[in-house]
Amino acid sequence: MRRLPVLATALLASSLSAAAQTPARVAIVGLTHGHVQGFLHSLPGQHAVQLVGISEPDPALREKYEKLYHFDHAMLFADEKTMLAATHPQAILVYTAPAGHLAAIATAAPMHIAAMVEKPLATTVPDALAIQHLATQYNVPVLTNYETTWYASNAEASKILADGKVGELRRVVVHDGHRGPKEIGVDPEFLGFLTDAKQNGGGALFDFGCYGADLATVLNHGDLPLSVTAITHTDKPAVYPHIDDDSTILLQYSKAVADLEGSWNWPFDRKDMEIYGSAGYVDTVYVSSRVTDHLRMRLPGEKEEHAETAPALAAPQNDSLNYLVAVLNGSLHPQGDLTALDTNVKVVRILAAARESAASGRTVVLSKEN
Repeated sequence: MRRLPVLATALLASSLSAAAQTPARVAIVGLTHGHVQGFLHSLPGQHAVQLVGISEPDPALREKYEKLYHFDHAMLFADEKTMLAATHPQAILVYTAPAGHLAAIATAAPMHIAAMVEKPLATTVPDALAIQHLATQYNVPVLTNYETTWYASNAEASKILADGKVGELRRVVVHDGHRGPKEIGVDPEFLGFLTDAKQNGGGALFDFGCYGADLATVLNHGDLPLSVTAITHTDKPAVYPHIDDDSTILLQYSKAVADLEGSWNWPFDRKDMEIYGSAGYVDTVYVSSRVTDHLRMRLPGEKEEHAETAPALAAPQNDSLNYLVAVLNGSLHPQGDLTALDTNVKVVRILAAARESAASGRTVVLSKEN
């Protein structure tokens, strides 16, 4: 009789272990966003998720990806609703233009299917609020994926600030961008929405300004800035005649300033950040997309700056798929972090105010209603 509880405990532990090892079922919605290729390239080497279906209304794109990645033809669907009903995923990975995020989530949420979208969450505040309402109404997670979230250097710099090693935050400067989407050779369908203000929200302003807005929001403990001032340029009108290709966003907080520089005109790729506190500073150093763990800093009492290597991130904080699975299995509850919905609704508020400021030439004062 005494052995029965032990056996029951062992069976339960075995069951929980098996459940933990079972890949989460995910489906792709949309194939226009070039970041989908990064996910598909990494798919064979990871075990966190199982891809069960893909929806894309463009038959040429479906055929392109079917041939490129040797998908079973039965996995591909022309519309999301049919695909979800046939494949029953736990979450969708949305690779549409940002303007399409709301429609994708509106289809999945009533079926109690979570979503992870590529940055930014939305192109307008009404869309962001509608997404937030759907997430609350159907009690489903909605996450926003940024490459920079999984940089060890960003995590360590944020920790150094949070631990008070550089004093109180006074200024953050974030640089993001590259030579331009056309210059680096993105696929035509990706370039098509990146250069469409309605589909992308803006050019470099939304494409790269969102990274800094996300980081600044978390570094300022989720506070909205008091005001937003933005300047945009089109330095290459022959290449980008209808969209900005360079942006600067200034965010004024009660005790700090954020300077967000997103551009399609950098002479090299960059995604780096400078944090200045009242007593020191820490900078992240972007070497390449594969090396993002370098830091430079000068702490109180130090006569010169020194370099450090940030410790590797531990799962589930080390990549988007491990993070998603942790949310799906209930071991992680996003709130106030770089991926969380509450943070990213604020990011959209900032970006929308920046777009308004750049268009009007005036500073936009934020309130809860903005």
